[in-house]
Amino acid sequence: MKIVVTGAAGFIGSNLVDRLLREGHEVVGIDMLTIPEWEAVKRRNISEAMKNANFQFRQSDLLQMNLPEILKDADVVFHQAAIAGVRKSWGKDFGEYVNLNILATQRLLEACKDTGIKKFVYASSSSVYGGTDGPTDEDAPLLPISPYGVSKLAGEQLVRMYHVNYGLPTTSLRYFTVYGPRQRPDMAFHKFLKAILDGQPIPLYGNGEQTRDFTFVSDAVEANMLAMNLGVHGNVFNVGGVERASVNEILAIMQEVTGMQVRIEHLPKQPGDPLHTWADISNARKIMGYSPKIQLKEGLAAEWHYIRDLYGKGDS
Repeated sequence: MKIVVTGAAGFIGSNLVDRLLREGHEVVGIDMLTIPEWEAVKRRNISEAMKNANFQFRQSDLLQMNLPEILKDADVVFHQAAIAGVRKSWGKDFGEYVNLNILATQRLLEACKDTGIKKFVYASSSSVYGGTDGPTDEDAPLLPISPYGVSKLAGEQLVRMYHVNYGLPTTSLRYFTVYGPRQRPDMAFHKFLKAILDGQPIPLYGNGEQTRDFTFVSDAVEANMLAMNLGVHGNVFNVGGVERASVNEILAIMQEVTGMQVRIEHLPKQPGDPLHTWADISNARKIMGYSPKIQLKEGLAAEWHYIRDLYGKGDS
C-alpha cells in the first residue's frame, strides 16, 4: 500500500516507517525537522529508510504543504506529528501546540476526507485523561491537566468529528509513556540514561513515587499496524505496556541495566504531571488483538544500548 506517515523522523514515527518498509509498503514520510539541536538525531532516525527505494521524505510543514498532492492514491495515513511535552506547553508556548497539534490535524483531516483512504490512525495520548487512581479504560472522563493534554484531546475530537460527519475511517491510539530506542532527547528515560552515561545527577521531579504505564516503542508500533488493518472505524484504544512502575523503581532497573551509579537531583513536582497513569488495554486486546511483549528490563537495556551508541560511547 501507499502509506503517509507524518512525524516520520520522530521517535515513534521513524520506528513505524521502518516496520512499514520491512513489510514492503511504499511510504511517504513528512517531518518539519524544526528543532535545530535535534535535527541530526532525527535524520539519523530515518537514515536506513532513506536508503530504501520505497521511501520518500518530505521536509515540510503540514500547515503549508500541498496535501492533496501528497495524499493522492494514499491508502493509509498515520498522523504521528505533534509537538509533545507537558512542561513546555504552559504560557506563551501554547500557541505552538495550537498550531501543530490542532490546526495541522484539522488541515490534514480536511485534505483526507475526500480521498477514499482506507484508514486514518491518530496518535493521541494518555494525557487526555489527566490523573488517574486506578485502571483507566477508554470511557473514563477526559479531564486533561496540562495544555498539551488539551491539545491532544482537541485533535482526537477533530478525528471523531471527521469520522461522524464524513465517514473518514479513523482509529485513535492513546499512548501511555512510550520509551525505547530513538526516544526524544527531552523525554525522561533519554535524559536519565544520558545523565548516567555522563556521570551526572538525574533530575527527578517530585518524590519518585509517581507511577506510569510504560510502553516499549515496538509495542506501540504493533498497535499502529493492528489499527491500520482494523475493519471497524471511529474508535479509540489505550496503548499500554507489559508493566507499570514508579520512577524510583525505574531508577533501580536503570542502575542494574547500566551497571553504573545513579545519582539523583531532587526538584519540585511540576504542574501538569499526573501522579499516576494506568492503562486498561482490555478493549485493544479484544478488538485489535493487541498484546504488548517487551518488559521494562529488556526495553531499558535496548534504550541504554541506543544511548551509548548515539553519544559515541558504545561497545564497539
